[in-house]
Amino acid sequence: MGTEIKTWQIIDGALHPTNSRLARSGRTEPYDLEPWMESNPDIIGADIAIIGRQVTTKSGPIDMLGIDQSGNSVIIELKRDKLPREVLAQAVDYASDVASWTIDRFSEICSETHGQSLEEYLADVFEDVDVESLNINDTQRIILVGFSIESSLERMIAWLSENFGVSINAVLFHYVNTTSGDELLARTSIISEEIEQERVKKRKKFTIPSSDEPGAYDEQTLREKLTAYLSRKRVTNQRILHVFLPTLLEKEAVTRSELKAEYQKRLPDSEAPKVGYYLTGISVQLGREHNDFLRQVISYEYPNHPWEKDKFAIRDEYRQLVEDVVTKLRNDHRES
Repeated sequence: MGTEIKTWQIIDGALHPTNSRLARSGRTEPYDLEPWMESNPDIIGADIAIIGRQVTTKSGPIDMLGIDQSGNSVIIELKRDKLPREVLAQAVDYASDVASWTIDRFSEICSETHGQSLEEYLADVFEDVDVESLNINDTQRIILVGFSIESSLERMIAWLSENFGVSINAVLFHYVNTTSGDELLARTSIISEEIEQERVKKRKKFTIPSSDEPGAYDEQTLREKLTAYLSRKRVTNQRILHVFLPTLLEKEAVTRSELKAEYQKRLPDSEAPKVGYYLTGISVQLGREHNDFLRQVISYEYPNHPWEKDKFAIRDEYRQLVEDVVTKLRNDHRES
């Protein structure tokens, strides 16, 4: 028999077992349990922000999708009763699909659910986390949620976690409807939250070195590095070439809010919630240690948050160089 939670109510000095179930009390998984969990994700894990419900994958809908404070995606599968061993294969199938998703996909889901870009929503939920430094979806976590668990599934979870470092856990709830009409929800987990958090930290792949220090290249080398960078066909590089730098060339300094408006004007197909994440990608590029040549020509400040770049500007001494490079590459792009 797998782990179960039982509760007794003390009535007139005597213990009376409570045998409440969601269905018996007119409660259902999608209409009651999911909103409860979304209203306070701490009941699943203290470091998780729920960004979507019933999220479509190649193999079916994920009940709830989250992002944790380390940027890992969290696949949450709910069962109204006992967790069967089959739910493990189902969740692994979902996770294998989620592993290939881009940041834009997560931002779309978050926008549909909360009306905010992923960057904005995570900044609100994780107030003390440097959102721009998160490597989104490096690792996938699985959390299975139910009211009891088959012993074979409990054994597999412990084995996968302890021996192979798989990010998996089961959270068990116990719903109680007392004689006075109060509703209570208790929880326990197969792997303690402290142990799970420690394992998640150890699994972090790597941290790309970051810096705010500008480069000190001679003009010819700087021109070559900037040209090579802006010639790459990566999405963020092209956004810097066609929107970010042209906007900075038109003004002495540009705020983050002004850049969002400019992106929507210059890229009319861009959805408003996505634009914030475009800027996050650019900010990350500016902060990469090896991109010191970008910081040599572009300055920025941190006026609002210690992790959020703002008030971008092209340094006066490099304005002509940047304009020459941008103009040539954009002309070449049009001709091709």
